[in-house]
Parts: sequence; C-alpha cells; structure tokens
Amino acid sequence: MPKGFVYILECSDGSFYTGSTIDLNRRMFEHSSGEGAKHTRKRLPVSLVYFAEFEHVYQAFYREKQIQGW
Repeated sequence: MPKGFVYILECSDGSFYTGSTIDLNRRMFEHSSGEGAKHTRKRLPVSLVYFAEFEHVYQAFYREKQIQGW
C-alpha cells in the first residue's frame, strides 16, 4: 500500500482547502495549474501551508476528514 500525504492550501481569497494524495508534487502541480479541485480552480494562486506524510494513504485520508471536520 502506498504512503500518503495530507495537505492544506491557502487560496488567493484567504480560504483553505484540505486534501490527501499519494503524490504531493503532482497534486500541487494540478492545483496550481487550475486542474485541481473546483474550490481551488476558482481561487488561484494557491500556496501550500501544511503537509504531513503517512505510512499508508488511508491514514492520510482519515486525517483529511478529521481536519475538514474542524
């Protein structure tokens, strides 16, 4: 099972987006080029303000859902 990452982006309007992925560099490229989530596409540019690496992607997904619940 691949390792995973949870990350938080700050968007140009001051909002935040939380996601998880197995390839943080690829996902950042997608968000920055307007190919990421609908939320970030409308709020470019975005900046990475936090990320954490997990041994398994399901752990990153679980953490993403915890953060989104805050």
